[in-house]
Amino acid sequence: MAEAAHKQGDQEDAAVPDDPLIEALRGLLGDRLSTAKAVREHHGDDLSFHPMSAPDAVAFAKSTEEVSEIVKLCAAHNRPVVAFGAGTSLEGQVQAPPGGICIDLGGMDEILEVNQADLDCRVQAGVTRKTLNTHLRDTGLFFPIDPGADASLGGMAATSASGTNAVRYGTMRDNVMGLTVVLADGRIIRTGGRSRKSSSGYDLTRLFVGSEGTLGIITEVQLRLYGIPEAMTAAVCSFDSLAGAVDTVILTIQSGIPVARIELLDEHQVDAVNRYSKLELPLKPTLFFEFHGTEAWAKEQAELAGEIAEGFGGSNFEWAAKQEDRNKLWQARHDVWFANLALKPGAKGWATDVCVPISRLAECILETRKDIDETGVVAPIVGHVGDGNFHLTFLLDPGDAEGLAKAEAVNERMVMRALSMGGTCTGEHGVGSSKKKFLQAEHGEAVSVMRQLKVALDPQNLMNPGKILTI
Repeated sequence: MAEAAHKQGDQEDAAVPDDPLIEALRGLLGDRLSTAKAVREHHGDDLSFHPMSAPDAVAFAKSTEEVSEIVKLCAAHNRPVVAFGAGTSLEGQVQAPPGGICIDLGGMDEILEVNQADLDCRVQAGVTRKTLNTHLRDTGLFFPIDPGADASLGGMAATSASGTNAVRYGTMRDNVMGLTVVLADGRIIRTGGRSRKSSSGYDLTRLFVGSEGTLGIITEVQLRLYGIPEAMTAAVCSFDSLAGAVDTVILTIQSGIPVARIELLDEHQVDAVNRYSKLELPLKPTLFFEFHGTEAWAKEQAELAGEIAEGFGGSNFEWAAKQEDRNKLWQARHDVWFANLALKPGAKGWATDVCVPISRLAECILETRKDIDETGVVAPIVGHVGDGNFHLTFLLDPGDAEGLAKAEAVNERMVMRALSMGGTCTGEHGVGSSKKKFLQAEHGEAVSVMRQLKVALDPQNLMNPGKILTI
């Protein structure tokens, strides 16, 4: 479908000036290189509030070797390279202000191996998480990292994504066992492996996980898999206060109750979800829970969590034991981005996140909510609060410079508040071009080491330049 679209776009696009790199790439890829305006603009945009910034051309790669050849040509012509997965990033990771070549990895969508006995698999970077789990369905295994969007697994590794299941299963950084990466000079390297542990050499896998395409392009990913639990039970609980909901989360985690998911929606987010997903939740701060295990185990853990919630003013749990009810509940949670946009038609969304130690979560969320209300911006709060991570979605009118300035001020205060509490400027969205200004405050002198690594691996500064670090 993507190839058909870009072929059609090429036919409709005006002729482009002669460009030696474009001609060389066309010789390599044929009609899988597009200079069509619509295709370039699509690949110069993501779900962030940043303006579209198109590359000079889009290369639709089919293999690691092909990615290597594309990168070699770009290096020879001193032109930037930006990798593109599914375009679901939130911090401006795929925009191409300096132009250059976008490499679309969506066509690299093969599941290369599933090692059922060892609970691992290897996939090409363009495979999406939903496609992988559909493929695994009959094996009794699943891949749990769930950022909401049907993101590509290569993109998820590149941004160190996590999501609703992170409180139990961890993030991509915990679940990537190895990678195939194309470096800035076109070399192909393989990091990690299939063994469950190793003390051999530098941990290059975790260097590239979260590097957002600035050190190399991830083309294959080796992943941990898990057995599908015997029972999955979901529940919803409303609270009279935001503090009561957050305190329930903190005590649940501190008590060692192994929830699979625990999500917070403030009353503004609940209102958006009700309208968009046709739910009828009380307009109060609300927690979504999910418990995995045997029938008896899931029931016992849910009862313990229910007792904690009741102690902080929570309502009785409303259960969604049937799969279709559970799916509807979590789909509503995953659709909060679209629900928020529907709250204010015509507005542009700006999603941002921070993560703090669980003991500081209540303070950070309550102070942020107060700041939002006093400033007058529209910004529902939702979060994977079981691991201290929460999100805002600012809804901004296009061209409203004053509204944008207010949102930027709220975001900066929230980030600096999180850092002062021992947290991070981003729990899972990544840095991109949005949050690189906070790296020095968070990491100090370590930023100079990051810059040295970048220069060592990419001396021409061609790999997604302008993201994470300024060189």
